[in-house]
Amino acid sequence: MNTRIIVALGAAMALSACNSTGPRPLPAMQQPQPATVDGTWADPNGIISTFQSGAFSTRTTDTNQLLASGTYRAVSDRLIEINLTSLVRNTQSKVNCAMVTLSQLNCTSDSGAQFSLARRT
Repeated sequence: MNTRIIVALGAAMALSACNSTGPRPLPAMQQPQPATVDGTWADPNGIISTFQSGAFSTRTTDTNQLLASGTYRAVSDRLIEINLTSLVRNTQSKVNCAMVTLSQLNCTSDSGAQFSLARRT
């Protein structure tokens, strides 16, 4: 009889170890971070472009001379529209940039010129 009690107690203990107080909550899903263009970007020639709170500027790396300035806005989560004034040519233009990754912008000016910008860290 002692054997039956010991087996029954062992089974009860094993089952109680499996019993939980309810379903475990799933880990919280992290929302993907929205793509933001704010920061410093460089073209293959080393020209530095800065996007900061709606303001855009482009400068040389050697003398930090301002080449162009203007504004930008996000048309969608991956498309940026830049309106700029070239201080070198004294012209205004519009540039559309697609954020193909968080570190690369592919841009096309209203004259059809294409270029890429890489995010600087």
